[in-house]
Amino acid sequence: MSEVNRSAPPSVGGWTRFVTARPRLALLAALVITALAVFAGSGVADRMGSGGWQAPDAESTYATDVLAREFPASQPNLLLLVDSGSVTVDDPAVAAEAARLVERLEAEPGISGIGSYWGTGSPALRSEDGREAIIAARIGGDEKTAGETLDRIAPVFAGERGPVTVSLGGPVAVQHEMQTIIEEDLLRAELIALPVTLVLLVMVFGSAVAALLPLAVGIVAILGTNAVLRGLTEFTDVSVFALNLTTALGLGLAIDYALFIVRRFREELAGGADPRTAVGTTLRTAGRTVLFSALTVAVSLSAMLVFPQYFLRSFAYAGIAVVLLAAAAALILLPAALVLLGHRINALDLRRLLRRGKGAAAAEGPAPETGRGWGRFAGLVMRRAPVFAIVTTVGLVLLGLPFLGVKFGTADDRQLPAGAESRVVQEHIREGFPGSPGGGLELLVEGEGTPAAYAALKDRIEKIPGVLGVDGPVMTDSAAYFGVLPDGEAVGEAAQQLVRDLRAMPADSFDTSVTGTAAVLVDSKDAIADRLPWAIGIIVVVTLLLVFLLTGSVLIPLQAVVLNALSLTAMFGAVVWVFQDGNLSGILAFTSTGDIETTLPVLMFCVAFGLSMDYGVFLLSRIKEEYDRTGDHERSVTFGLSRTGGLITAAAVILAVVMVAIGTSRVTNTKMLGLGIALAVLMDAMVVRSLLVPAVMKLTGHATWWAPGPLRALHQRFGLSEGDPAPAGPTAPEAPGDRGGPGDMSGEGVEIAEPVGRR
Repeated sequence: MSEVNRSAPPSVGGWTRFVTARPRLALLAALVITALAVFAGSGVADRMGSGGWQAPDAESTYATDVLAREFPASQPNLLLLVDSGSVTVDDPAVAAEAARLVERLEAEPGISGIGSYWGTGSPALRSEDGREAIIAARIGGDEKTAGETLDRIAPVFAGERGPVTVSLGGPVAVQHEMQTIIEEDLLRAELIALPVTLVLLVMVFGSAVAALLPLAVGIVAILGTNAVLRGLTEFTDVSVFALNLTTALGLGLAIDYALFIVRRFREELAGGADPRTAVGTTLRTAGRTVLFSALTVAVSLSAMLVFPQYFLRSFAYAGIAVVLLAAAAALILLPAALVLLGHRINALDLRRLLRRGKGAAAAEGPAPETGRGWGRFAGLVMRRAPVFAIVTTVGLVLLGLPFLGVKFGTADDRQLPAGAESRVVQEHIREGFPGSPGGGLELLVEGEGTPAAYAALKDRIEKIPGVLGVDGPVMTDSAAYFGVLPDGEAVGEAAQQLVRDLRAMPADSFDTSVTGTAAVLVDSKDAIADRLPWAIGIIVVVTLLLVFLLTGSVLIPLQAVVLNALSLTAMFGAVVWVFQDGNLSGILAFTSTGDIETTLPVLMFCVAFGLSMDYGVFLLSRIKEEYDRTGDHERSVTFGLSRTGGLITAAAVILAVVMVAIGTSRVTNTKMLGLGIALAVLMDAMVVRSLLVPAVMKLTGHATWWAPGPLRALHQRFGLSEGDPAPAGPTAPEAPGDRGGPGDMSGEGVEIAEPVGRR
């Protein structure tokens, strides 16, 4: 920096003055608010659900609700698997004990629709070897109430009961056990991620003091989001899976934002600024970028609000809250701490132990990183831009090809680890019982009908291809239902086609609706297909607008959207190759079901796209800042990558560590979410930002920054950028020997005179 620049007073805006005027008061207020958040968010997991894959306005949802109300026995969600040991289930002692179990179950409040093999004689409720049989019932109420009922009755019924052994299964048991395991796995993931993240931050910053600040911002964001989610559970359903995203994004984004701000603050200190001035400059530059980045991530996550399933909406609630809280903590609490710490931000330099013998100068505090290696790398990429652009694009497309064979399904008990009790029960039923109880379809018939009309309708059902058998009708005064058993897998393509055929079947004067596992899957796929264009449209349009406001270019926003989409190809390809096809299932300890849960790709797209934009904004903001200052396109790309390449890579590695910790979950969907997004983040930072972005920007040259006159005027009026607007007139002169572009691969390491008032 020139002396004239250093002596110029910084432009201190109202926000900077507000944040830095009373830093101790700001930190005290944050401590109080955080303590209140801990209290408000306590027990949030107990109030959350483990379902939410069903569209609430779907035909299957309507039919399920009516059947549960009018015909509880048609919708059992609790299955007691009775194992008779060495004798058959028809043994008198076994039958007597089963009768006692049914009698006790009937006396339990909140349970209805009880039926058993011994009461009905149905062969579908007796295993093929005759050693096991089922007592089926329905627990009423919402997921929370059902879980409480299950907790109450489990000690009474499960275990050895006279001559039999009883195990609990069914949908309510699967969901309850899944929720419990997710809570346990989340705690373990936090215990893994926090210390590893701290070690990585120390390696990045050197200073233990600087390393603790991003971690503190992340903890504040997580605790605050838990309080927000706890409040939302009073008004709407929220999925327990959202807690995983809260932890991952809370740590990951808070660390990203804090890294960016602390890095810029240390650069300013190293350049000679006093702490308060350094904070002001940091907020006007890196602070704007953090705010802009938070908006882009929040927009990507908010797109999930267009879907009706509360599983997806829950991730939007958690994601938006944690992103905004992470940004707020980074822009309010962190600057206050930096003002108080000042040069002590470099204290406790743990890397000093590795620098013994390098002289006292090396121990006085870290110099700003020059990023010469990243500058040289950017120059290499731009010299061979066509090669890097083509090879990288082809490679990413090839990695994504397995996704062309994706098959969508629904989550079931195989999400759970192999030893989970409810999964063991479901496996016994699936493999040992005829017709797989619970896997059929129910056709609800509403309207007054005669026995002849019902018989004619049953006859039409039996003639539909793919129907293995029809039970019923079971009737009340105004409604009836038929049980329809599909030929083949309960949720296979044939069963899904049978759902469509049943819905298309003429039913005379009856109103009919179909539910069952396959029907729920069909409706979920249809709901996602209907809303997906809207979600993608929201993400693309708002991303184009935000990136235009950041850069003032027409081409860069288009590049950002396309390159971000390319960065996700490896993730989607890996999801199919690993989790659908079962490759690496032994190493990763999961059971492949041969399909992917329908909502997971949507969730992963929104999260990974937002995180990719997060890194994209960091890089583009520094490129734009340098281009505004010099007007040299290639130098600006080199400068941007040299200044942010190491930072983005470090942030991506840290976020990937957090996501991998989430990916150690014993629940398959959570494992898929964590490992898939970790891969997407690393591919984006290490391949797209490092190779594809500089190569493409080299190929587009100065046209990269083109915009028609009206849009240029719009950007000048409303645009945002890292740093203050560039002054009119000639660009700043270069220092002797400083040339941009491939000729100077460092991109920095030299002092450049800047216009007065700029940094």
